[in-house]
Amino acid sequence: MNENGVPSDTETDLETDSENDSDGDSRNDPEPTPETVPEPDAPDGAETPGDAPGVTLDDSGSSAESDPLSGTVYGDDAFGEPSGTDAVPAEPDEPKDEAEVPDADATRRDLVVPPAPVTPPVTPPKIVPPVPDEAEEPAPAAAGAGSRRPPGRRRGRAARYGRRALLGLLAFIGLCVAAFGVAYLMTPVPSPQEEALAQGPTFYYSDGRTVIAKTGVNRDAVPIDEIPKGVRDAVIAAENRSFYRDPGVSVRGTTRALWSTLTGEQLQGGSTITQQMVRNYYGGIGKERSVDRKLKEIMVALKVGREKDKDWILEQYLNTIFFGRDAYGVQAAARAYYGKDVKELTAREGAYLAAAIQQPSRFADPTGPNRAMAEQRWRAVLANMVKDGAISQAEASAMTFPMPAKQKITNILKGQKGYMVNVAKKELIERRGYSEDEINRSGLKITTTFDKRLMDAARKAVLANSPDGMSKRIRTGLVSVDPKTGQVLAFYGGRDYLTEALSSSFGDWAQAGSGFKPIVLAAALDDGMKLYDSVDGSSPQYYNGARVENDGGRSYGYVSLVEATRNSVNTAYVNIGREIGLDKVTRMAEKMGIPESQLTANGANTAPTFPLGVISIHPVQQAGVYATFAAEGEYHTPYVVKSVTNNDDHRRTFSEPGKRAFSQEVARDATYAMEQVVRSGTGTAARLPDGRDVAGKTGTTDQGRAIWFNGFVPQLATSVSMFRSDSKPLRIPGYGVYGGVLPARIWHDYMTEVVNIKGYPPESFGAPSANTGGDYFGRPSDTPGDERPDELNPTRPPDSEEPEEPSGPPTEEDPGLPLPTPGRPDDPDDGGGGDDEPGGVDRPGGPRPNVF
Repeated sequence: MNENGVPSDTETDLETDSENDSDGDSRNDPEPTPETVPEPDAPDGAETPGDAPGVTLDDSGSSAESDPLSGTVYGDDAFGEPSGTDAVPAEPDEPKDEAEVPDADATRRDLVVPPAPVTPPVTPPKIVPPVPDEAEEPAPAAAGAGSRRPPGRRRGRAARYGRRALLGLLAFIGLCVAAFGVAYLMTPVPSPQEEALAQGPTFYYSDGRTVIAKTGVNRDAVPIDEIPKGVRDAVIAAENRSFYRDPGVSVRGTTRALWSTLTGEQLQGGSTITQQMVRNYYGGIGKERSVDRKLKEIMVALKVGREKDKDWILEQYLNTIFFGRDAYGVQAAARAYYGKDVKELTAREGAYLAAAIQQPSRFADPTGPNRAMAEQRWRAVLANMVKDGAISQAEASAMTFPMPAKQKITNILKGQKGYMVNVAKKELIERRGYSEDEINRSGLKITTTFDKRLMDAARKAVLANSPDGMSKRIRTGLVSVDPKTGQVLAFYGGRDYLTEALSSSFGDWAQAGSGFKPIVLAAALDDGMKLYDSVDGSSPQYYNGARVENDGGRSYGYVSLVEATRNSVNTAYVNIGREIGLDKVTRMAEKMGIPESQLTANGANTAPTFPLGVISIHPVQQAGVYATFAAEGEYHTPYVVKSVTNNDDHRRTFSEPGKRAFSQEVARDATYAMEQVVRSGTGTAARLPDGRDVAGKTGTTDQGRAIWFNGFVPQLATSVSMFRSDSKPLRIPGYGVYGGVLPARIWHDYMTEVVNIKGYPPESFGAPSANTGGDYFGRPSDTPGDERPDELNPTRPPDSEEPEEPSGPPTEEDPGLPLPTPGRPDDPDDGGGGDDEPGGVDRPGGPRPNVF
């Protein structure tokens, strides 16, 4: 209280806080007000004690200091000496009597409390003062210390905030419950959708009008009593073990799905059997990935779970769910997988079908790498059945894996159609976020990038150049990629999808051979090498203990990068890789679309022969590499689906952004070197009429296991490959196994028709950055007029002089690194060094040497 009897601000706050203090603490009880002592005059130039805030005197006449951090009061009695902090009188507004002479005690107190306006005091050890009597009133806060809240007040304020937060949370929960109730009441159960609404997709060529194929929905509903109990128990064990106990919705699974949708992640699983049935059986639910759709599904599932019998729900679910192999419903699945009616299925077969629901595309063909995964999940279903008491552990242990029958393919996918449909579906699933079930039953209109005229031209060129008597095991791949967009305009997938379901252009692969060398060339140019730089192309040479020689053992001596490319000189390209580092070759290949996993398999990218193409790649990947050169250094991932339109006419379009792999200068220089391959090197059989600019590279592997021609004009890049599915050497009647022979001829015939169909005008490639000295780099060394400007002549030793390094057999000082283990996909490769005579004529003289 002040002298007028009015409570001070500090007292009011403390009283207010004491109402919220329920712990019985006496810290807010009143304490006696300390005595105020008049202060003497200060000497001249000295600051008076009245200028130092924060000090009061207790009843004994000693000074007391309030710790501004802890609120603890310190005094003379506590330390045996006065406090060193600044002080102010308890009543600063009281006027001083300048004529008053202080007594001795006051003088003593004045002397021991010197002002310290600048240097902050050293905080003494905190000593808790005696607890004041219950009747005492707490002292008012000293002037200048009111910014520090007493502990009781802080606790009271925190308690108020906690109560407010709790009330807010309860209000929010109540609002959510109310909103949920309103949504539940306002969401009607839709009418069951007719089976006719479950339409299969229609695939179109790139014009959006010409149909490739339209697949149907294979379904045959059966009543629940015709479905064996073992099959029903297996499905429940695999998909929703609490089916007969839950209300139709899984709280945990639904929360996870909603959260993943809200955070922008792909919508996750967690749906119960009831929820899945609602999506498939009722119309109007939709399949889009949105919170609204998920909430609607939940409301309908809750209503159906309350209004319908569980057996009825299970019956509708088993008659509508997708099992793979184009089978909708358990009856269609029983016929597709085991060739029998559902009522004849055993528990172990039912467990396999139940396991297939989660990943139908993989379970459709449980062979090869899919076998282990399929059997593992099948056994997991059996384990759940044991836990549920559906079967005993002894019964589960006695069951053997029920391998399904071989999948039958409908005639609508005959020829190239099946390849186109399968490649498009795979891309939608793996890269565009569609499920196989959504594709097969939603009536989607899928427009591909395939040009029908070019598809027909590809098939015609391959068949016209396939000699009679050629082994059926020899596969041919052909892929054309638009350099500006990455769209695959055409491809050849195999003889017939019904007999060879794996596409030779997208699914199968072969060793790259010398077709990999342009990647090495791009890496070298990007690293600073020039077209006129020389490398050692003598033969043979030894690298880490491995003998490398050029085709036919021909020794070229020192050659420029252009000549090394034109004649596909193996030893020169191995030396290029050694000079720039194989890690740079690896990074360049990744930039051009070859995954790291393919480049590093069996340590291939650490072997000296890595530049010779010892890795295996898909033809579509190789076409993407050469499209990057045609696009002057910009890479687009090849893709095959342009757009998808649903039943509501909502259209999604797709594209692939360009990524800079290397500079335009590097692209033009590399292209110039590859032009010489077609003009006068190993790929002359690929020349096009009217002198049209063509660049490319042949590729031949060890013992002719795979042969390639990869070429491009400014508007289109095309790769052609031939290989055996079992990786054995090729034997082609009437033809040699060189990339510059049969693959180059197929390329020539196909591209000749393509430029006419598409109306591509003749265009020239950009000029190289270096002064090439006319046509020197494009001509054989014995062609007149091939003098090179003096400033471009690299230092070259006499032909008789042996290169200093590398040469000779390996030594003890350089034992070398092991080469990749031979065998597909990493067989050693001669890279096609000098692999084709100019003009594409096969070299006589028996079998080719087994070189690296």
